[in-house]
This record gives sequence, C-alpha cells and structure tokens, in this order.
Amino acid sequence: MTEPAPAQFTGPSSFVGPDRVLSGVQPTGDLHLGNYLGALVKFARLQHEIPTFIFVADLHAITAWQEPAKLKGQVREIAAAYLATGLDPKVATIFAQSAVPEHAELAWVFNCVARLGWLDRMTQFKDKAGKHKERESVGLYTYPVLQAADVLVYKATKVPVGDDQKQHLELCRDIAAKFNHDFDAPGFFPLPEALTQGPGARIMSLRDGSAKMSKSDPSDNSRINLTDDADTISQKVRKARTDPDPLPETADGLEGRAEARNLVGIYAALAGTTEAQVLAEYAGQGFGAFKPKLADLAVAVMGPIGAEMRRLLDDPAEIDRILGDGADRARAIAAPTVAEVKKLVGFWAG
Repeated sequence: MTEPAPAQFTGPSSFVGPDRVLSGVQPTGDLHLGNYLGALVKFARLQHEIPTFIFVADLHAITAWQEPAKLKGQVREIAAAYLATGLDPKVATIFAQSAVPEHAELAWVFNCVARLGWLDRMTQFKDKAGKHKERESVGLYTYPVLQAADVLVYKATKVPVGDDQKQHLELCRDIAAKFNHDFDAPGFFPLPEALTQGPGARIMSLRDGSAKMSKSDPSDNSRINLTDDADTISQKVRKARTDPDPLPETADGLEGRAEARNLVGIYAALAGTTEAQVLAEYAGQGFGAFKPKLADLAVAVMGPIGAEMRRLLDDPAEIDRILGDGADRARAIAAPTVAEVKKLVGFWAG
C-alpha cells in the first residue's frame, strides 16, 4: 500500500464533513444467519445510500487469544462473507482494521480523553470478564475506546448497532464531545447516531429460543453458518427445537413460545415479509409442515452465499487485493483526520 501524505490542518472549515457509515465484524468464529440478517444484508443496502466503511476488526479480536497462524485466514473469511452477501468493493470501502494504523493511533489519544469512570460503567466488560476481571487483558477493558476511534477516525455519522452496543456508541459520543471541548474545536468530531438494525436483527439459537444465535455456542446445530451447504442448512432447520402446538393466527399467540416465534421470525426475515403475513399463510399448521418450507427458503437464500464464499476463499490473492485497495482508500480518509488531531493536541510534527 502507498503511504498517504499527511494533510495540512485547515482550521474550522475542515470540521464539516459528509455523512458516513462505519461498522465491522471480528474475525472470531463462523459467521451465521444472525450475522447475515442482523448486519451483513443491511451493509449491502447501506452502501447505496451513504458512503460506507466496513472493516474486519482484527485489532479487537486479539483482546482474547487468537492463534496467529489462523488469524489472517479468519480475516479473509470475514471479507469473503462481506463480498458474498452483496458488498461491492467498488462502492463500499472494505479493509482490515490492522492495515490502517490510524485506528490505534487515535485510540491512544482517546484513552487520554476518556475517563476511568466511563469505562467502569461498560456492562459488556463486566459480562465478559465475570469474576476474574483482574486476569483479563487491558485491551478488553479499553476496547470501547478503540471502537470510538474506529468510528471517529472517519468522522462517521451513522453506526449500525444492536442493543448490546448502544452503550458503547454513547461512550463514543461522550469522547467526541469531550475532545471537541478540551481542544477548543467545536464540531471537529461529529456525535455519531445509531442506525437501529430493525426486523431480523435478533435471531435466536435453533436449540434455545431464549438465547441469541452465537458463533461461540458449542453446538453447531444452534446456528446456520454462512459456509453451510444446502444439506446442512436443511438438516439444522428440521432439527430446530419447537413445540407441539400449531402456529397461531396472530403474533399474540406466540407469547411464551420462544422457539416458535424464532422460526416464524427467521422465515419473515428471509422472505422479506412480516410475522403477521407468515402466520396468515401458515396458521393452524404444525411444524411438520412449516419446517420443510422454512428449510427450502433458508437453502434458497443462504445456499448461494455459502457457495460464493467457498469460491472466494479458493482465491485468497484476490481477497487480499480487495482488502489492500480498501485499506488505501480508508487511509486516505483516516490519515488527514489523525494529522488534524495531532495539530490540535500539540504534538511535534517535525
């Protein structure tokens, strides 16, 4: 990659920037149906509505131990998933986080802006660390600050978030506001807004309708992986946990039926329709009739994605080329931001 030339700080007029959206996925574990419906399909739509930056969050990944020999391959797999689910590298900027050093550089400045009490309130660290927080890496504790740098190095204004990340976006806004105040630079960093993920964002486990579908679940049958072939997808749907009652006529009839609601929700999300419309079609039918229909739909939608991912992964050089081009484009935005930050902070520029 070519080294972008540092931009000259031009004063308050440079504070005004375009809308941008930014998001990323960690290269840890297999991506699944929940990731597709909750994020990836929406990235593909957003790229045509607003300048879109989508990265593979390998810096975040190493807050937990990653096998170095496998990490690069995991990055390629996430990139392949982005491409297979509709992201166009000529439209969206797709890159590996570690290939843009400005993320880490800005994160250090933000570590010095953020307050300890702010991080102490982050519930995700408490959930992940449990009773053994003293044994966790400092990176796990401070990774919400790196998330803020991820967003603000591009002066992104929109961030797709689920419920579990809303607190981190609020922290990002607090850091941006404090930086702008501390360095007498009103409006330098935007206060990014959440893009809520809407229907299909919370897909539950096929084995437990009360637990979110997760790539960390030890049971592979709990999720449909993006790389699953047609037979595997069909088998997982047919084995999904259900109850003996038929489907109701209205959504009210799904109360207390977590597994039934999950499968109806998956069908609606895959078909681009509503729960009400699904129930209107299948009311009174049992899961013996409904599951084969859902399996066919899941295979029709997800099967081509897995096939395209496998095709892409057979050509790692092409994935690397796309990621390299994306990193160059990302640095063309990120480097001027960090150059302006250094001038505001008072760093020696040589």
